[in-house]
Formats: sequence, structure tokens, C-alpha cells
Amino acid sequence: MSTPRILRMSSLFVRTLRDDPADAEVPSHRLLVRAGYIRRAAPGIYTWLPLGLKVLRKIEAIVRDEMDGMGAQELSFPALLPREPYDATGRWTEYGDNIFRLKDRKGGDYLLGPTHEEMFTLTVKDLYSSYKDLPLSIYQIQTKYRDEARPRAGILRGREFTMKDSYSFDVDDAGLDESYQKHRDAYVRIFDRLGFDYVIVKATSGAMGGSRSEEFLAKAAVGEDTYVRCTTCDYAANVEAVQVRPPSPVAYDDAPAAHAEQTPDTPTIQTLVDHLNASYPRPDRAWTGADTLKNVLVMLKHPDGTREPVAIGLPGDREVDQKRLEGQLEPIEVEPFDETEFRKHPSLVKGYIGPGVLGEKNESGIRYLVDPRIVEGTRWVTGADAPGSHVLDLVAGRDFTPDGTIEAAEVRDGDPCPNCDGGVLETARGIEMGHIFQLGRKYADALDLRVLDENGKLVTVTMGSYGIGCSRAVAAIAEGTLDEVGLCWPRNVAPADVHLVAAGKDEATFAAAERIAHELAGQGIEVLYDDRAGRISPGVKFKDAELIGVPTVVVVGKSLAESHTVEVRDRRSGEREDVSADHVVDHLVRLVRH
Repeated sequence: MSTPRILRMSSLFVRTLRDDPADAEVPSHRLLVRAGYIRRAAPGIYTWLPLGLKVLRKIEAIVRDEMDGMGAQELSFPALLPREPYDATGRWTEYGDNIFRLKDRKGGDYLLGPTHEEMFTLTVKDLYSSYKDLPLSIYQIQTKYRDEARPRAGILRGREFTMKDSYSFDVDDAGLDESYQKHRDAYVRIFDRLGFDYVIVKATSGAMGGSRSEEFLAKAAVGEDTYVRCTTCDYAANVEAVQVRPPSPVAYDDAPAAHAEQTPDTPTIQTLVDHLNASYPRPDRAWTGADTLKNVLVMLKHPDGTREPVAIGLPGDREVDQKRLEGQLEPIEVEPFDETEFRKHPSLVKGYIGPGVLGEKNESGIRYLVDPRIVEGTRWVTGADAPGSHVLDLVAGRDFTPDGTIEAAEVRDGDPCPNCDGGVLETARGIEMGHIFQLGRKYADALDLRVLDENGKLVTVTMGSYGIGCSRAVAAIAEGTLDEVGLCWPRNVAPADVHLVAAGKDEATFAAAERIAHELAGQGIEVLYDDRAGRISPGVKFKDAELIGVPTVVVVGKSLAESHTVEVRDRRSGEREDVSADHVVDHLVRLVRH
């Protein structure tokens, strides 16, 4: 093993900042810029400076070690890809505006790869033709490109990012199950080694397709993903994947006939509930928003550019969760239903829309999808399709029949668990760090990836897809470990093992620090040595050490002359101890390798 080079602050390409960058939205973004790990090049695009690149490469090394350990083999595809394979799978169109497209000088269409299912599939098709070649798992760690509409949070949601993507190829579904489990186990080892708190949740497959799907989420208050966990059983899921357990159908033989009533000035659920309690009080309890049926209109933009209006019916005490809705419909985009669309559908009375005009067979011709809670026999108060009027005792299955159901309503703390009896859900936020899918035969069918089985019959290969956001992991780890003064890296991914600070001006201080730095490097310990002299005060050096976040800080200062000791600080806990200068190297080697 080669001796690590000492990183010297006097020559390191770094500039720490005291002020937060103007565009920083989350703590990791703020501190990674201030500590000199990354610099913004354009919206959603960042330059990796030496310290940041060291952290990224260590994360990649952990990922590579575990992938190799499970038997996967590494290759590398180009980032610049031809259009034809993506046409064959339909994703040239499905991706819409989310990919970077370009033409070469001859007019040929290309894209910057957002993901590489097609290329993996075609390469295996080109080289393998027999069941004897399988199972196979191959992977790459490579830069990806997606034209995010709203890049944010620094490297957490960028337009250029580094990702590990791997794919398994098996003859049958039993083989896919085994490959999926091997990848899942490797992911657990990877995220355990990366040193942050995470949770594994059920997920949707979205535009990727496939069946079984799980996400590895770093727990973080700034995370864009909301997930739920049951307080009783082990159920955990991204909210997009939560499936409401529908109530049992309700008998409605004795239900009164639906009747329209005047409800003036009640365009909102709250005004409607107030009016019902004042004018049509119930004998058993007060009316609530949960008794009302709210109908929300949206426009769906399909990948081929066609637009379709859809109405979503849900209990009035719930809101449509945009991400949850988009998760059900991906790659279709969801847009607002604006005034122009209302003018195209004069039968829709804003604020008083009911099922009477909704549905593909009804006057508006608008597809009508409802929340799974709206089952046969349930009674509702909803719009009467006339200004200032609502219908009471409207019974699902008797008075209206929707075109289908959709999981689009918000999930809330206290909702019943869909997996067990008696358990309730609690919500939390996370950052998606890894996603594993059982793709099945979607891409193999589209690209005709088949092999001869043991009976000499051609069978379609079944695939799995497994991704890890390596560059995103830098920010996710930072979010989970930082404190009020700076970054606090876990040792496995820190840019150095020890941050050595020469905190005096005399030659003896620098000579002792130099000796310690060389002896540590000789023992294979990575050292970031603050050897800056001149006008750089000890206070500035200490603040930089806190900001940069190396897990162990060693201060060679006035105690060297007073007691021949140096101070060893734990960056995370703040604990300090004085160690003999003669024995500090052995002490640090034990500490780092513990």
C-alpha cells in the first residue's frame, strides 16, 4: 500500500467561506460550499473541488467493493447515447422534457443518458445467447443527466449527478428473486458502511416499470420524499406506494333518495360544512369534511403531447397529494385545470362540481377516478352541478359509478395501516439514496433479449434494476451528520482521517506537527495538515477544522511547550484529551483503526 500524501492547507486548492451562498436552501448545500467541497457552475450543475472529490470517491469505493463482493462485474457505458434504443422502448417520447437531447453535425439524434437500461440490455443481447451464461449482474458508476425543471438543494437534486446503476439478468422469475435479494443484501451493507440513518420502504416503480420495488431513504428533515411507518408492524412505504385499505361495502336499502338543497355561498369544504350544520343538522353528530365528496380537476399531459382532463373524487377533508398522484401516473405529467379548460366544459360549475356531469359516459366526457374509500353504499354530500347547490345522500353505486379508483389523497399521521389490524401510520421525511426494482421483461421484450433454455427453447430474459445516487450520498451523509458549526463526516467517507492543526508561531510547534504528519502518513493514516503560517490565527484554523468536518482534530499548540502534550478532539462529540507528543501517533493509529 502506498503512503498517503499529506494534504497541506497551505497548498490545497480550497477556500473556506464565512458567509452562506445566496442560493443555498438546505444545510448540506450551505456547508459543502462554505467548506470548499463544491462550487456552483450553473443551476443544478456543480464542480467537485479536491475535498469534495475525495468524499465522493470514497463513497464510490464502498459501493464498488460491495458490488464486486456480491459477484457483480463493472463496465462503463458512454454518457452520449443514440436515439434508436430509446425509441424501441418508447422512452425517447416518455421522458418528455426531462432529458437532454442533441443532434450531431449530420443531424442524428442523441441524448445524454438519464439511465441505461437499454444499453445494458443490448450489450447482453450482443454477447450472450444461452441459459448457461446466466445469471449475470453487471454495473457501472457513471455521470447521468436529467433536465430537472426545478433543480434545488445543491447536489441533492441536480441536473448532472453520479450514480451506480446495476442490472441482473436471469432465465426465470425464481432467478430474479435470488438476484434481487443479493442486491438488497449488498445495499444494506453499503448503507451501513456509509454511516447514516436510513430506512427501507416499499416504493412505486414509476416510468421504470416492473413489480417489486423498494427505496433506501436517508432520514432527513429536508428530504423531498415522505414515507410512512406503522407504529405496530414492520410496514414502511413511500407515500406514493401506500395503498389505502378500502372499507367494506355498505348496505343502502334504507338510504333516503338523493336530494339537492340550496347551499348558497359555499364554494369551499369549510363553508359547506358550516352551512350543513346550521341548515341541515344531523341527529347523530355534526357534519365534517369527511362526509363530503370533493371533485378536483387536473390536466394530464401524456408523453406524446396529448392532453386529457381527469376528475379526482376524494373525501373533502383530504387534499390531493401532487407527488402521490404523479407517482401513480408517471411518466404522464400533471398540470392545473385552468380557466381555458373550464370554458371548454360549460357543464362544470366551479365550486359545485358533482359526479352527475363527470365520467366518460356523462355530459363532460371527463374521466372520473375516485379514492378507494369511496366504496359502494357510502353516502356523500357533493356538488349538484348548479351554482349554490349541493346534493345530500348521494350513494356510491346507486346514484353514480366512477370510471375507476386512484391513490391520490394525502396520507396523514394516524391513518390505519394497510398491512395490519390496529396499527396506525406516522409520517417522516427522507432522501432517496437507493432504489431497487424487479423490472421483469419490459426491456427484454422491447429489445428482444432472449436466450436458449436448457430444453433448447428461446425464452425472454427477466431483469432487475438497482440504483444508488453516489453524488447525492455526499449531501445526504452531510445532512445526517452536520451540526451548527460545520460538517461532521463519518470516518469511512471523510476526506482525511486526521485534521492536524499547527496552532502556534514558533518553529518548535511546526517541527512537532510536521513530524506527527509524516509519521501518521507512514502508518497509512490520511492527514489534512493546517500548516499555514503568517497571519492565519489559531482561531481561523479552528473554525476551518470545525467547518471541514474531519472526524479527529489534533492541535499542536501551547501545551507542547508547557507539558509536551498535544490535544486530540473528537469533531462529533466535542470530547478532548491531552496526549503525550511522543505517543500521539500510536494513539491516533489505534483511534482511526478501531
